[in-house]
Amino acid sequence: MDAPAGPVTRLLSDHADAPDLVDRLVPLVYDELREAARRQLRRVGPQTIHTTELVHEAYAKLVSSARVPASSRAHFFGAASRAMRQVLVDRARARTAAKRSGGQRVTVDFDRADLGADPAEEILAVHEALERLAEFDARSARVVECRFFGGLTEPETAEALGISERTVTRDWADARAWLRAALQAEA
Repeated sequence: MDAPAGPVTRLLSDHADAPDLVDRLVPLVYDELREAARRQLRRVGPQTIHTTELVHEAYAKLVSSARVPASSRAHFFGAASRAMRQVLVDRARARTAAKRSGGQRVTVDFDRADLGADPAEEILAVHEALERLAEFDARSARVVECRFFGGLTEPETAEALGISERTVTRDWADARAWLRAALQAEA
């Protein structure tokens, strides 16, 4: 027997095509989005963007989508992770556009999900490496997106992507190793 759907999943399934779906959805998940943003900002540092700004900019990206790409609460948080990633990457691009010269060594601690001394530069480097990873392993790239950019736990990531926790654990380990090698090769 399936567990009963929560209010977020019911709203997504009952009103998937409603033009105001995100507006109706956000009050139900706002506190959780703020917590996800807060976790993410602990990694990149508070000087780049504030929690409320990150949530609101991610919300704007979700609203600007033609359709919310989610059918359940977990899928919605996966989409929110992607939107937060896009916001952080856009901000990092703006911050580093003038000074980026390449050849700098990027050291990201994926085990602690810590960025080094220049978070904007490292967000861009991880984003670019992640784009290359997605070309041949889209699922692992989505796992990194949920874990690293969305701050989701392994069980939350598994639920968001509709895969097992064991697969998340394996993909997360493989992706971190690949990303470390890719980032070191760039230096």
